[in-house]
Amino acid sequence: MPRYELCVILKAMQRPESAAVLRRTVETLFERGAVVRSLENLGERRLPYKISKHDCRHTHGGYFSVDFHASPNIVTGLLEQLERDIDVLRPTVLRKDIDFPKVQCCGPPPPKAKSTSSK
Repeated sequence: MPRYELCVILKAMQRPESAAVLRRTVETLFERGAVVRSLENLGERRLPYKISKHDCRHTHGGYFSVDFHASPNIVTGLLEQLERDIDVLRPTVLRKDIDFPKVQCCGPPPPKAKSTSSK
């Protein structure tokens, strides 16, 4: 199963209400067969621009990140459900790719080691 990161901006709420929204979100992931690795609170801050959602304008929001493994076919359904949630301002799912080998992409090539052969 591929690894994903769900970045969610919730409307500004008190801690118990935010916890309830996160609980709903994680339970939705579990119901769809996902394995949650971590949940991180990135804090509440001012939004970069006003967001209008469900006939309200929001200027502040709580930022959260959920790291999970899931089948690729559940992502669209998950986003549709989060878009309908009145407490979620912006849901975004990012795929976390496997680490690529570190290869120098530009600039001069690294110097090659001289081989010494004895004759």
